[in-house]
Amino acid sequence: MAAIITDQIRILNAKNFVAGVTTSDNSYYAFVGLPNPTSIQSDWDDDPPGPTDNFSSLNDVWDTTIAMKKITSEDIKQVVRKLNWSSGTTYDYYRHDYSITNVPSNASGTALYSANYFIVNSDYRVYICLNNGENPENPDGRPSLDEPTFTDLEPRAAGTSGDGYIWKYLYTIKPSELIKFDSTDYMPVPLDWETSTENAAVRDNAVDGSIKTVIIKNRGVGLGTANRTYTRVPIKGDGSGAECTVVINNDQQVDSVTISNQGKDYSFGNVDLVAGGVPTGSTIPSLDVIISPPGGHGKDIYRELGASNALLYARIENDDENPDFITGNQIARIGIVKNPKAYNSTSTLSLSKASAVYAIRLTGAGYSSATFTADSLIEQTVGTGVTAVGKVISYDQVTGVLKYWQDRTLAGFNTVGTAQTNPVYGYNLTRFSSTVTGNGSIEIVGTTSGLNIATTFSGLSTTLNNRTYYLGQSFTNGLSNPEVEKYSGDIIYVDNRPAITRSSNQKEDIKVILQF
Repeated sequence: MAAIITDQIRILNAKNFVAGVTTSDNSYYAFVGLPNPTSIQSDWDDDPPGPTDNFSSLNDVWDTTIAMKKITSEDIKQVVRKLNWSSGTTYDYYRHDYSITNVPSNASGTALYSANYFIVNSDYRVYICLNNGENPENPDGRPSLDEPTFTDLEPRAAGTSGDGYIWKYLYTIKPSELIKFDSTDYMPVPLDWETSTENAAVRDNAVDGSIKTVIIKNRGVGLGTANRTYTRVPIKGDGSGAECTVVINNDQQVDSVTISNQGKDYSFGNVDLVAGGVPTGSTIPSLDVIISPPGGHGKDIYRELGASNALLYARIENDDENPDFITGNQIARIGIVKNPKAYNSTSTLSLSKASAVYAIRLTGAGYSSATFTADSLIEQTVGTGVTAVGKVISYDQVTGVLKYWQDRTLAGFNTVGTAQTNPVYGYNLTRFSSTVTGNGSIEIVGTTSGLNIATTFSGLSTTLNNRTYYLGQSFTNGLSNPEVEKYSGDIIYVDNRPAITRSSNQKEDIKVILQF
């Protein structure tokens, strides 16, 4: 049984996803992680492996996650393909009937949304092309020579070159949206198009079933008197009111057809030359009547442009009052998670930023000059024959805060999740502790030895030399748990990237495009 899933469900899914992110019922977070990618694959930076989509791999993503940034309603939009207007480029035009047997001339696909029928100009104004100069002599259209810049509600030519293009203005991308949502290949569509007052003029000007364009496929032969203009030629179909002006050239052929009344409620239409008084001649002209999208041009911008993608944005930047994002080490993985839980809670995480790592506050002589090499191991003898092992993420010599992570490689598995027969550190993953038993010790042994867990310290900040330093996460007896409950929520996107090393003075913009 032949069937398709239409493009409209993809647009609907994108729209519903955006609505789900913007509602207060959900919490979406962008995350960064994986500080030691080359230990997993030596050539990671040259050829990052594709993520594996199974529960085991997702757990590993959690183990290597460093920090998270909440995605707000201001951080997501539906987006469409970005086509910058360029002089000399031949574009497609909007048609309601592109198909495998009626393909766009200047695109690789066979449907409307693969056609290159809309552009953004140099002022970030977006236009849809209603006519690309196509005629019997130029069946694929003509190069565009005049950049559209107007904001008129009705479509028109952009200049005086006579390139044959007719453009319809839709909207302008705001400067504030460019940083977040503009990219090389995609551009944003306004949020809440149906209700926003900002775009009301374009939206309210739309007429359902209106006709803006008639394309000449065959000019006909012997159409009565040369150089004559016929006005109010009716367009018949299931709508009403549409009329056009037909100009006959010196060769007694159709020279041009322009819409004089767009009409309404059409789902199909034909130019009735006979009713308009145009002689049919020896060869009847072939004229394609183009029907506007549902609601009319500008009524539903998402359907008109095929907005089946959503872009989520997050900026990772250093914050002295909430230093969740580490510096001095690498990140090689980004992703999106829906509705993670707060640590040791059944409540959904709501923090604007959240640390996903464990931390130890160290004390002892020389802690302010101590070094812990990134990705090296630290150990603590928790009790007789029981050792906790972690991998260094970062160490702050000012505050004495050591951030670390633990994964399956410290408890009987290799980097790809295969069980080992004789693991170096045993089969149990032991957490660091401020309460030891037997011959246990609060000493942390690593690149630097002789420093102990600051078992008397608890809190979110510390004061040193009359200055307050915020630690980013809460400590109890010198130890801090992540602010997010690992393995909670739904990881919906994972991207392995060439590693970058974060420094104290840099920011990273994360833009994730989800294609539905």
